Amino acid sequence: MLKVYITDLSCYNKGFLIGEWISLPMSDDELSESIDKILLGGEAICAIEYGYEKHEEYFITDWEWEDIEMFKIEEYSNVFTLNKQLQLIEDQASNKQKEIAFLLNEGYANNVEDALCKVDDVIVYENQSMKDIAFNLMDELYGVDYKLPPIIANNIDYDGIAYELEISGNYTIVLDDIIEYIG
Repeated sequence: MLKVYITDLSCYNKGFLIGEWISLPMSDDELSESIDKILLGGEAICAIEYGYEKHEEYFITDWEWEDIEMFKIEEYSNVFTLNKQLQLIEDQASNKQKEIAFLLNEGYANNVEDALCKVDDVIVYENQSMKDIAFNLMDELYGVDYKLPPIIANNIDYDGIAYELEISGNYTIVLDDIIEYIG
């Protein structure tokens, strides 16, 4: 879900870039072991030139979302907190992950737990255009295909309705999806 490059801060401050890519989420024990391994490697490299000292601080120098960018990462984000958040998200279906990412990135949710409570306020339209959404809305509200006479149904301006829906602020285009927030 997320790959982070964890760097030994003490080594970095001495001019060495000692670190490793870690894929999150993982168990807390595995995460602790990975960080300890990075810090031990940093201690060994720095000991050659500066003498031995214990290294305890690290930071994130790079990150890559594997699928969806769920939320913003900062170099001094707590890796254990990130891991816990990603564990919560990983348990969700892929369409729920899109909804969570939308809520977090658009500021409708303050954290992952808040986003999990609000996922029912989000509708993801995959592989549809605003014109498709406009047609479906008109059909749902007015029965375009079966209630309206063809002379009216065939002359509805779906592009105009799509434009009005888009500027209403309830719809957001995210990559290939259109997302509606109804909260």
